[in-house]
Amino acid sequence: MLKKYLNYLKKIDYLIATIILTLLVVLTVLGVIMRYVFNKPFTWLEEVQLFCMVWLVFFGAAPALRSGSLVAIEIVVELFPIGIQKIIDVFIDLIFIGVMSFFFYQSIGFIRMFILNARTTPMLDIPMWFVYLAAPIASVDIILSHIWVTYTKLIVQKKAVSKDE
Repeated sequence: MLKKYLNYLKKIDYLIATIILTLLVVLTVLGVIMRYVFNKPFTWLEEVQLFCMVWLVFFGAAPALRSGSLVAIEIVVELFPIGIQKIIDVFIDLIFIGVMSFFFYQSIGFIRMFILNARTTPMLDIPMWFVYLAAPIASVDIILSHIWVTYTKLIVQKKAVSKDE
């Protein structure tokens, strides 16, 4: 039951990113048609595209992390013996979680600044805090995804070791 629930949770960011990407593409195509065919451009399109891009980047990061699609340069780490590679992996994991935790903390301050200033987008009057709310939400998602990937990797390694014995 818990595993099924976690699988649904892992798919939420995929769903959010897919919806936002679809919306971005459809609105951009409609914007081009309205501007060049009907000579009636959407004045609000740039704001919505900015909103979509911010949310797409943040909500696409965790799925990319879980699927192993993020760029990693491992050539230097692979030069070391396996024992040292594992130590380096743990060190990198701790640094990654630390950096993402710091990013979460800073993004909360950033959101608070926008709330206090009551800043909104010029055309649609969308609160700027809402536009950038993706940062703290996605950073938690990224941290949890990284923990999930690390845990899964350790389980796979443990099973591989037990099969070898």
